[in-house]
Amino acid sequence: MNLKSTPNNVAKLEKIFEEAKYILRYEKGTFNSGYCVLEHKKVVVINKFLNIEGRINTLMDILPSITLEEGFLTPESQKLYRQVIDNRAAEDAADAAAGTPSTETPE
Repeated sequence: MNLKSTPNNVAKLEKIFEEAKYILRYEKGTFNSGYCVLEHKKVVVINKFLNIEGRINTLMDILPSITLEEGFLTPESQKLYRQVIDNRAAEDAADAAAGTPSTETPE
């Protein structure tokens, strides 16, 4: 899934976290992956120096890895969340078929 790098799309992804009762913070830190998820406190910390595209990609990377109740999401957020999850599943299946681990990015 390829979202355009716009502040509006960042806001849509941030809204999913907000509706799922996660605290989303942009902070300075030494994150190897650009973010840190504190699952028990429902806090997501993202490197504040990421550009818009980096923020979108990071938020889309995090969504499949956290547990959230879709019932708390608005219909618009549910649709975007499902697209992100389905896209990740398709990418993982394609990587598995090609024998590429899903943690590596193709060059």
